[in-house]
Amino acid sequence: MNEFLQQTVNGLVMGSCYTLIALGLTLIFGMLDMVNFAHGDLYMVGAFIAVACVGTLGVPYYLSILVAMIAVALLGVLLERIAFRPLEKSSRVNLLVSSIGISIILQNGVQLLWGPDPRPLPSPLANSVFGAFGITLNAQRILVVGVALGLIVLVYLLIQKTNLGIAMRAVALDSEVAALMGVRLNRILAATFALGAGLAAVAGVLLGPMFNVYPTMGVSATLKAFVVVLLGGIGNVAGAIAGGFLLGLMETYTAGYISSEYKDVISFILMILVLLFKPNGIFGTYVQEKV
Repeated sequence: MNEFLQQTVNGLVMGSCYTLIALGLTLIFGMLDMVNFAHGDLYMVGAFIAVACVGTLGVPYYLSILVAMIAVALLGVLLERIAFRPLEKSSRVNLLVSSIGISIILQNGVQLLWGPDPRPLPSPLANSVFGAFGITLNAQRILVVGVALGLIVLVYLLIQKTNLGIAMRAVALDSEVAALMGVRLNRILAATFALGAGLAAVAGVLLGPMFNVYPTMGVSATLKAFVVVLLGGIGNVAGAIAGGFLLGLMETYTAGYISSEYKDVISFILMILVLLFKPNGIFGTYVQEKV
């Protein structure tokens, strides 16, 4: 039982970060009907900004979370303005190719600035360990879950209870009708990119002290976030939250009880099963369109 609880805690840690990354991806997917393959690289950029803040500038780790979130949110707005907005009315393939191009640019830009070698992200909580309920708890992992859960709740309330959230859902449902109702599409898209990019950056800073930070770490993050979006149902925020934690737990149980070599495989097995048997996602619903 103690081992199961330990694996569950580890799964919640990974699942909370997967959820932070997937929330932005599912919001953007709902707006533009495309997968932003550069989204995981924003997670990577956030981690490297924190490395620069803590390691070079001497900024406290906790403050670096906020700095990275704001900086990457502004980067997300910039990318939306120069890489996606001009292609908004074009084919979805053009948007897809643009996102791949941005991903390559971000990866190579980070390599030019920091080099290709993995770098550590120091945290005062990284080596703080204590026991509770027969399991070992790391203070950094507790911080990850606490901050992530707080942000997830705030984002969910923002989307469900605020005017901005109502506008986001309206644009995702039908952008043309939303525009006729007075919703300013460009502002909503910019806000969505800022929100998604900021959440991805926070995930990078939270996980950075637990793993080395390297320029291609965003590739895996993008793939995992895409799996979460498919699991939860495309454009379904509540589904993305549930799917993120589900994937984190499934990966951790696989690594703990079968083999760590199959940890990444389980993600794509789940994705294939969902596509075969429930293509609208576990939490998605089929809506018949009138023609």
